[in-house]
Amino acid sequence: MVEDRIEREVVVAAPPERVWEIITLAEHVGKWFGDSAEVDLRPGGTIVLRWEKYGTRYATIEKIVKPRHFSYRWTPGVADKKPSDDDSTLVEFTLTPHEGQTRLRVVETGFSRLSRSEGERAEQFENNTEGWAIQLRNLQEYVEGLAA
Repeated sequence: MVEDRIEREVVVAAPPERVWEIITLAEHVGKWFGDSAEVDLRPGGTIVLRWEKYGTRYATIEKIVKPRHFSYRWTPGVADKKPSDDDSTLVEFTLTPHEGQTRLRVVETGFSRLSRSEGERAEQFENNTEGWAIQLRNLQEYVEGLAA
């Protein structure tokens, strides 16, 4: 049975309103999470993430509670495919004030539902587990660079 839930948390040296901008505005997302991004910031809106190395990924925004919660569905590991309810994972960002900074929690669920073999689902779970650790470090470094 494939694990189904990735949870990562990081404290970012910025207030929640600033971290919100960094995770939702294309001008920032395209710098810490990909090579470029487009974000139609509304429920049902599309996110387009581009990587030279990995191609283009599409996501559909599920929920927005500014500046505390943001979620979207995507089809991880598959380029040029828009997510569907039966073949996607849900990525949720939760922002909490923490001693003048922001605790950012990322949870991704739904790997067991992906329309792939069990081995492919397990591999995607491992890739994304490592990927979120890398991306949250990228986000921290990006925020620190903005503050400098």
